[in-house]
Amino acid sequence: MSKTLTMDELLSGSDILGLTTGEVVEGTVTSVQKNEVWIDLGARGVGVVMRREIGYGQQLEDGQTITVSVIDPEMDEGHALLSMKRAVKDRGWDELQRVHEANEIVEVVPYDANRGGLLVELEGIRGFLPVSQLAAGHYPRVSGADKDEILQKLHALTNKPLRVRILDVSRKDNKLIFSEKEAVKDDMQARFSELKVGDEVEGVVTGVIDFGAFVNVDGIEGLIHISEISWERVDNPRNYVKVGETVKAKIIAIDKDRLSLSLKQMSEDPWLEQVKAFKKGDVVEGKVTRITPFGAFVQISPSVEALVHVSEMSDEEAVDPEQLFKLNEKKQFKVLDIDTENRKIALSLKEAKKAAKAKPAKK
Repeated sequence: MSKTLTMDELLSGSDILGLTTGEVVEGTVTSVQKNEVWIDLGARGVGVVMRREIGYGQQLEDGQTITVSVIDPEMDEGHALLSMKRAVKDRGWDELQRVHEANEIVEVVPYDANRGGLLVELEGIRGFLPVSQLAAGHYPRVSGADKDEILQKLHALTNKPLRVRILDVSRKDNKLIFSEKEAVKDDMQARFSELKVGDEVEGVVTGVIDFGAFVNVDGIEGLIHISEISWERVDNPRNYVKVGETVKAKIIAIDKDRLSLSLKQMSEDPWLEQVKAFKKGDVVEGKVTRITPFGAFVQISPSVEALVHVSEMSDEEAVDPEQLFKLNEKKQFKVLDIDTENRKIALSLKEAKKAAKAKPAKK
């Protein structure tokens, strides 16, 4: 004889009828009241959505089909407690997980910024785009890591569309991290493969700092080190390049995801031309430009600077260059050596004095 199952036994053995916490289901609105909305879930029973769980500005009416998330499968009264807000988030997390696993590129619009990066919302979930994950063209290059200036540059990116990839997503930890760098990585690799050392490129200066200038070359970050800005000795890069300026430069190295650029190599080295006017043994006049414990640097032409080593200042022992020289002072020096390959000239103060003494007086 077959056994007749009770309704409880039927429900407990049915995957279709049972509701579980966090499940997303569809239902039909049967009653819209001031503080709650009742939902018909068909064979799965009846549920209620409290007004706070409906969502801002959402208008509902009888007969409307909506998607809800199960907060509590069965209240004491026998009905389920549901949420429209949570359903949006639950589906959002599912979609974000899919986008992350598929490594898709999506477009987002940051709605705010803090000193650490940009605040972003996607699929109803709020996330974060750290400064470190911005592409070269948007990275805030500022002097001395000025936090207020960084924040100002980040605020300029809000309400503007950015193409990103999801770097990390976790519903459990309520974590959603975006990366613009990852979104442009494939394009960057393709562009890098087309570039080589010696190429001349054009870019826009995105930041000027104490040790050089950053340049955006078609989305690729380039750095012009202070030593590659001019053939002259550069004390302050800001005197040579400005943010927003378009410059032409030569690629001198390619390092992973950055180009090393040279501005000065776009023109002939004036040192090589001007040094032709000097030869070993000449006595020349020069202006002292720097004084160090080991010697003094002397400018003998607009682009040629030479070194007077402390050993070539005097025959006396324990010579103090700062006692012997003053900045911008002009003196006579003898050329000891010219090293064209390494762009170095050695001068002697003591030999110039000896030469002057040995020179016969005019009658």
